[in-house]
Amino acid sequence: MLECIVLGDSIAAGTARQLPDCTNYSVGGYSSWQWNQRYRGYSLNARIIIISLGTNDTKQIPTRHELEYMRSKVNADVVYWIMPPIKPEKQKIVMDFAREYGDIVLPINRDLLSSDRIHPTPDGYRDLARRIHGH
Repeated sequence: MLECIVLGDSIAAGTARQLPDCTNYSVGGYSSWQWNQRYRGYSLNARIIIISLGTNDTKQIPTRHELEYMRSKVNADVVYWIMPPIKPEKQKIVMDFAREYGDIVLPINRDLLSSDRIHPTPDGYRDLARRIHGH
C-alpha cells in the first residue's frame, strides 16, 4: 500500500508539489469525468488519499455520479477532500460524500487564494499540506 496519493485537477497538482512523497494522479483542468476516464484502472489504495475534483465540472457532467464512482474505488485510512473554491452545488456534493464516508474536508483559506479566486497561492498550497500533515 502506498503512503499517499493526491488525485484530481490543478488544485490537486499544486498540492502534490507540496507533498513530494505522495504519488500524484492529477492533471490541470481535468473534470471528474476526465479524471475517471484517464485513471479508471489505477489502484487507489494508500494510507492517505487527497482528492480535488469538481471545480472544472460543467453542468453537463454528472458530478455526483463521477465522484461516487471514483470514491468507491478508494481504499485509505484517511481521505481528504479539498473543497472546490467555487460552485456551491459542487461544494454540497463534496460535503455529502465526506459525511457519508467519514472523510475530512479541507476548505481553501480565502485569504490564500490567487487573483483568479480559484487556485491557492504558494502559501495556500503550503497551508493545505500543513493541514494534511497535522491531522
